[in-house]
Amino acid sequence: MSMLSPSPHYRVLPRFEYHQPRSLQEAVAMLNQYGEKAELIAGGTDILVSMRNHERAPQHLVGLVNIVGLDFVAYDGKNLKIGALTRVRLVEESEPIRERYMALHEAASALASVQIRNMATVGGNLCNASPAADLPPALIVLGAQASIMGPDGTRTSPLEDFFLGVGKTVLKRNEILTDVTVPHLRSDSGSAFLKMGRTAMDISKVNVAVCLTMSKNVCESAMVALGSVAPVPLRVRKAEEMLVGKEMNDDTIGETAIVASEETEPISDVRSTAEYRKEVAKVIVRRALRIAVDRVKRR
Repeated sequence: MSMLSPSPHYRVLPRFEYHQPRSLQEAVAMLNQYGEKAELIAGGTDILVSMRNHERAPQHLVGLVNIVGLDFVAYDGKNLKIGALTRVRLVEESEPIRERYMALHEAASALASVQIRNMATVGGNLCNASPAADLPPALIVLGAQASIMGPDGTRTSPLEDFFLGVGKTVLKRNEILTDVTVPHLRSDSGSAFLKMGRTAMDISKVNVAVCLTMSKNVCESAMVALGSVAPVPLRVRKAEEMLVGKEMNDDTIGETAIVASEETEPISDVRSTAEYRKEVAKVIVRRALRIAVDRVKRR
């Protein structure tokens, strides 16, 4: 009897030891113990793919799924708080998020498929630190703060300062992201998120999130962040400054979109060229600003 050879596309995961801490303190202690040999795992939609492709080979995986209190969406009328183990699908379906934080709702809805959103966690999407991730730009323009726990207790970081580079964050080897807090949005604010990908399932070629506060059609404050156009989610501050104090008409929006595109620093890769990304950035910034303006006017 002949034996079938394994498919060349078949990937075997590197050998590892799996740990199941019951508390954050126990998880931090394990990270301390195993150091660079350990990585955290929650939904596994990012790290398991990397391990299968032999891009990462941790000897110890510290699973967070048994830790109680990290899977929640809570809105108290002022602030929105989301646990790091919250499934992206729960964010997508949350009524307070859909009613008050549309950019975040749209970013969650745009992430891959329903099946993946049922597994992927908010913390995983952030801590993987992919420049093309969908949640970071939305949370950044909404002013989110990250809560981080380590051996010395907890600390916070503005989410826009959380990312240091491709796959790199401010987290130390023995620290864990526990939740993110999004401040209350004024009633005269509006937000939006858009992405462009090869298919609905694909990661973004370019994505953008915007959040505006307006008074009588004049912009009082603006935040605009793009993904997949720089090593980290990119706030286009010159474009933001152009909007403040201006009437939100087609001319203002069009000029701002051009400036936003000029601030980007995209690369060419297998999914797109730098030139195409710059052109797409201009288009989707313009569209997102128009949507956000319309949402403010409808309030």
